Amino acid sequence: MADPYRTLGVERTASEKEIKSAYRKLAKELHPDRNKDNPQAAEKFSDVTKAYDLLSDKDKRARFDRGEIDAEGNPLNPFAGMGGGGRGYRGGYGAAGPRGAYRDQGPAGMGGGMGAEDLDLSDLFEGLFGGGRSRSAGAGASPRGFGQRPPPPPPRRGADIHYRLAVPFTDAASGRDQRITLADGKAISLKLPAGVETGTQMRLKGKGHSGPGGDGDGIVTVEVGPHPFFRREGDNIRMDLPITLGEAVRGGKVKCPTVDGPVMLTIQQGTHGGTVMRLKGKGWTKKGEKVGSEPARGDQLVTLEIQLPEDLSELEKRLDGWADTSRPREKFGL
Repeated sequence: MADPYRTLGVERTASEKEIKSAYRKLAKELHPDRNKDNPQAAEKFSDVTKAYDLLSDKDKRARFDRGEIDAEGNPLNPFAGMGGGGRGYRGGYGAAGPRGAYRDQGPAGMGGGMGAEDLDLSDLFEGLFGGGRSRSAGAGASPRGFGQRPPPPPPRRGADIHYRLAVPFTDAASGRDQRITLADGKAISLKLPAGVETGTQMRLKGKGHSGPGGDGDGIVTVEVGPHPFFRREGDNIRMDLPITLGEAVRGGKVKCPTVDGPVMLTIQQGTHGGTVMRLKGKGWTKKGEKVGSEPARGDQLVTLEIQLPEDLSELEKRLDGWADTSRPREKFGL
């Protein structure tokens, strides 16, 4: 792994808060759940996590800064304190990386007068610390160096917070924005998706609990309330509208309720009970269809019901001596 400071994009003088902030930003961008088709992002996510694990530990960070351990947390001087027949190991973490050399102190000892410029132990250290196999490693040797731990699992994201939102029938039908108060006390405006129905869920990114792998989400489940006279039928809305006998016979204009407010409906002269009239675009919002920038909507279907007066005495007087000679049930063979 590269220099952990460089991996997180911070200076060596960065504070704990700056390191944590940089890690959280990168973890959100590179999290495997958000990059399922990008294996390189998962590898970078692992590197970022390792870098944070080292720099968030005060002791490990101090040892790394002093050149005692590498970016993987492995010691850079495995021979410290062993002695060496007048020879001393000098190593450190500098621009040249984790390298060291034996210096010849006299005629006795390893190499017989070999100087630092003559002996390069980089292959040895690569074999020891996981950079590759040492030259003495056999075919069955493990490619992982001693002391190297498997990468830690990615940090968990914060838990989601679930909400239930009761939406009036008329608001759901026309797609009116709703207000919802979150767990932190903040109220936000929520745009309903087209075609919303009971059980529809909306995800609010980052509105859940906090976690080392990023914040969870808010999950809003919608419950559409019933209505006393409107009923949904797919993308359409149905209702039964009572009219008087006089309005059915003579025709005229009557008020009709819709989810957007009342409109005037023209009744034709001689209208029969059970006649269905269609109000275009007064129904439910349609999923995946738009008119301009707004969702397309279904229609409102109005079934006319002729309502007789409660007191029929006046009507009986007017019908006295009149007989209806039509045969409305003739089609039934009656």
